[in-house]
Amino acid sequence: QVMLADSGGGSVQAGGSLRLTCAASGYTYDGYCVGWFRQAPGKEREGVAFVYTADTTTYYADSVKGRFTVSRDAYKNINYLQMNSLKPEDTAMYYCAATAAGSDAHCRFITYEYKYWGQGTQVTVSS
Repeated sequence: QVMLADSGGGSVQAGGSLRLTCAASGYTYDGYCVGWFRQAPGKEREGVAFVYTADTTTYYADSVKGRFTVSRDAYKNINYLQMNSLKPEDTAMYYCAATAAGSDAHCRFITYEYKYWGQGTQVTVSS
């Protein structure tokens, strides 16, 4: 059973930085997509950034490219989302998510494809 634990959210002013952490356990092999979705009040959950654990290929939503960086410490099985140049529109609950990648070894930003979820951590960016 894969388990994910989110941490690292908080409140910052626009232009600031935060780093989210997702500690994972229970993987039996490499080849998972791990990353973050976010959901703002009244909006649908959207994919933010993912890493494919087998080769560390990364995937980003257009809205965060150049500002957010997803990475992982394979030895500790911890994943990180470094968020720089934060904007008020980044305010949301951020959820770590993971799933076994399909045969194409590609991580997609589709909520229902992700089987495992963390409890979420709130990020608030003030202007």
